[in-house]
Amino acid sequence: MSFNCATSDMIATLKNGQQGRIAEVTVVSNSLNKSVLQVLQNEGFINAYEEVEIRKGIRKINVTLKYHSGQPVIQQIKRVSKPGRRVYSHISGLKQNFNGLGVKIISTSRGVLPDYEARKLNVGGEVICEVF
Repeated sequence: MSFNCATSDMIATLKNGQQGRIAEVTVVSNSLNKSVLQVLQNEGFINAYEEVEIRKGIRKINVTLKYHSGQPVIQQIKRVSKPGRRVYSHISGLKQNFNGLGVKIISTSRGVLPDYEARKLNVGGEVICEVF
């Protein structure tokens, strides 16, 4: 999957929503965004996401952000690979993020995966973002 500007916008929207303590944000709907959001939901960084049709042919994703004791669960989310500078990593080059507490989201030949699953499957790929 190719990392595009819509995914960069989604990461910035999630970061800004968490900093502003907003309950729900809306992002562009595409397959890569849905895959990244699925990983974030599985890892417990967001509560839920739902694809909605705003009008015929125009789809968006509503993302419900997660907070614990009034503090955002996503402390830091950072783009790694950008449209102007792609970052690929072999499985041996995948270091643990924040001493194993954070997650790197990687687009591999087997789909979008968190870094620990990519290590288990022994596949590398494009590093989309780091989340802590």
